[in-house]
Amino acid sequence: MTDLDTLVSKARADIAAAADLTALDTLRVGLLGKKGDISLLMKTLGEMGPEERKSFGQRINVVRDEVSAALDARKIVLEESALEARLAAETIDVTLPIRPEAEGRIHPISQTIDEIVAIFGNMGFAVAEGPDIEDDFHNFTALNFPPDHPARQMHDTFFLPEKADGSRMLLRTHTSPVQVRTMLSQKPPIRVIIPGRTYRCDSDMTHTPMFHQVEGLVIDEKTNMSHLKGCLIEFVRTFFEIDDVPVRFRPSFFPFTEPSAEVDIGCSRAGGELKIGAGADWLEILGCGMVHPNVLKNCGIDPDKYQGFAFGMGIERIAMLKYGIPDLRTFFESDLRWLKHYGFVPLDVPTLAGGLAR
Repeated sequence: MTDLDTLVSKARADIAAAADLTALDTLRVGLLGKKGDISLLMKTLGEMGPEERKSFGQRINVVRDEVSAALDARKIVLEESALEARLAAETIDVTLPIRPEAEGRIHPISQTIDEIVAIFGNMGFAVAEGPDIEDDFHNFTALNFPPDHPARQMHDTFFLPEKADGSRMLLRTHTSPVQVRTMLSQKPPIRVIIPGRTYRCDSDMTHTPMFHQVEGLVIDEKTNMSHLKGCLIEFVRTFFEIDDVPVRFRPSFFPFTEPSAEVDIGCSRAGGELKIGAGADWLEILGCGMVHPNVLKNCGIDPDKYQGFAFGMGIERIAMLKYGIPDLRTFFESDLRWLKHYGFVPLDVPTLAGGLAR
């Protein structure tokens, strides 16, 4: 018994002194392994008489359990210490300055949308949103598109598979369905802008299958074409930050407006460089017009009492013109070098008082 007591005392001392998990495992093997001290003692049971074997066997089993418990307890302590040491070594001081190379950038499309919202928000417009997946009524019929209009055909529109009743949902080809949804859900007066994604079957240097538009809608009892012109002229000059940029309205046709117009801004192409402002050339940037009476009827609004105007423009297009981006496809290539060059500093929110693009 004295040998066992000595073994237990020494084992306890050695276990308590183990500095790390590796040292503790070495002790475990030396005590409980196949050739460990306790294992070797158990092998001597066969050489003992019945009574001695019984007494010694009970005692050595107790010793083995005590040593195992001591090893497990020490292992928990060492594991906790190792974890604390690792956490201390891997701690990051979040109060340190951000590494310059890790600084993010606001995408030009997001920046342009924020600028548009700031300008029209200052004019009293609210922002409206709607689903990207639409039905024929909201995307075409309510907007006075005739049944045989080319825009309904597969080569222009992304249609989803037919339903059981033969109808087909589609990816909206413009943000105009949100105008319809707004007029169906709100009573005049209405004054909203609608930025969002749109989809068409087209892809080249100036077109992509997915792009962004912003549309505006005003409905009340007194709005007329002069209000439309004043609103868009103010927008163009504020957005491009050029006080004297020429603006002209050319007669055009859209199914959902009557009369309709294309809006051009003055520019110069001298020396092969496009420059917005006074010049010998013109550049078309958006379409607009007075909301067609049929559209008002389709949305449950009395055209004899109410009238209004609508307009729409491509966000990528005006962003390219303002920030000198030559190729539309680069907006969607996820090139960090491009974003670092054309992107904007985070949290530098555009305002009319502080400046749109700083």
